[in-house]
Amino acid sequence: MTKAELVEIVYEKVGGLSKKESQDIVEAIFDTMKANLKNGEKIKISGFGNFILRDKRPRKGRNPQTGDDIQITARRVLTFRPSQILKAYINDKKAE
Repeated sequence: MTKAELVEIVYEKVGGLSKKESQDIVEAIFDTMKANLKNGEKIKISGFGNFILRDKRPRKGRNPQTGDDIQITARRVLTFRPSQILKAYINDKKAE
């Protein structure tokens, strides 16, 4: 699913909005989520899941082509943990 498809769904399901207003709403949601994640905050969406930012420490790695040891730098990674409700919904739909 793309952002454009999300905008179209918001436009169709929420009456009285123009496509531009629908796009602004979707953009505002994503901008708010990005800003909160950048600040290190968790995002918890009830019935959907949690977006969590984790810090990874630097570690030793190996270049697979040359076999040389390299240092992998510290970084932040984003993880998503689906809620139990979302897991159950997905699994029920697969069974049908």
